[in-house]
Amino acid sequence: TKDAPAPTRSANPADVASEDAIIAALYDVISGPPGKARDWDRLRSLFAPSARMVPIVYRDGRPTTVVLTPDDYVARSGERLTRDGFTEREIARRSERFGNLVHVWSTYDGRFTAPGATAPPVRGINSIQLTHDGTRWWILNIAWEAESASNRLPTKYLP
Repeated sequence: TKDAPAPTRSANPADVASEDAIIAALYDVISGPPGKARDWDRLRSLFAPSARMVPIVYRDGRPTTVVLTPDDYVARSGERLTRDGFTEREIARRSERFGNLVHVWSTYDGRFTAPGATAPPVRGINSIQLTHDGTRWWILNIAWEAESASNRLPTKYLP
């Protein structure tokens, strides 16, 4: 597995000042109306250099993972997010912390917003690992799975 490149610019200090700030920046950077280019350098600046983004997807009815770097994510999803517009917001959160390690269960609600967009709204959970290096917060990894008819969100992860 190749290492992810270092962020192409320094993070905005406000984006990485707290757990709340880095989670808000994550949701903000992928969200926007149709035709609005996302600030992918901002996204990259939130992640530790070796961070991974891991969606759980279903192939032939079986769950599997796709392991991406932030750059892989941009290449895979960036054009569609811009073309079709997409907003994702956090609707609930559970966090646990030990020292400089935080695990966040962030329940999300997302939707494509372009007129005529055919993808239905989606909810799910982002499992986010964060660390603080004494100066700022970093996203170490994100794994996520969308809710489905056979895999409903547990009550404890809802508002």
